[in-house]
Amino acid sequence: MRALILVDIQNDFVEGGALAVKDGAATAEVANRISGRFPLVVATQDWHPADHLSFAANHAGREVGERIELDGVQQILWPRHCVQQSHGAEFVDRLELTHVRHVVQKGTDRRVDSYSGFFDNARLRETGLAEYLTGEGVREVSIMGLATDYCVKFTALDAISLGFDCQLIEDGCRGVELNPGDSAAALAEMRDAGVRCIQSGSLA
Repeated sequence: MRALILVDIQNDFVEGGALAVKDGAATAEVANRISGRFPLVVATQDWHPADHLSFAANHAGREVGERIELDGVQQILWPRHCVQQSHGAEFVDRLELTHVRHVVQKGTDRRVDSYSGFFDNARLRETGLAEYLTGEGVREVSIMGLATDYCVKFTALDAISLGFDCQLIEDGCRGVELNPGDSAAALAEMRDAGVRCIQSGSLA
C-alpha cells in the first residue's frame, strides 16, 4: 500500500506566520487536489514547547539563523514557531483534513529538534510514524509539504533509510532558503539517496 505524508502544513510556515515560507500556502492546494488518490494520508505537525531550545529567543544574545550545539547536535536557531496549542501550530485552514487518518506530532522535547517525521535530529527517539505505516502495510510513501530544505528533506531521507520506496511530490513543496540554492541542493541530496522526484500531475 502507498501513503501520502503531508509535512508541517501549518500556519507558522505560511504567509503571515512566524517562520513563513514563500508561497507556502500553495502546498495546501496541492494536498487537497491529490489526497483522495491515496488509500492512506498522514500529516506531521511541529509541536514545540514554548521553551524549546531551537528558538533564538530562548538563548540570551543569540539571533535567528545562528548555529549552536545542543547535546552534541548542530542546531540552527529559529524564530519561536509552532508552539503547542497556539494558532501558529494549527494546520492551515485551507488544508482539507478529510482524508488524514493519522497525525504525528514532533519537536516535543525541548532539548532536541525534529525535522524528520520519523526521528528527532539526534536520531535517538522515533516519532512512531514508521511503526504506524508498517502496521498499515505501507511500503511506498509520497511526501510533500514544508519545507523542502529541512523537514521534507529529512523525512524523505529517513523514509529511504527505513526501507520505504519514496517519491517526492516536488510541486507540493516549498523551501525556507536560508541560503540561495538550499532547496536545489536538498532535491539533489534526496535524488542521490534514491528518492524519486515527480510532479503532482503525474500521479496515477
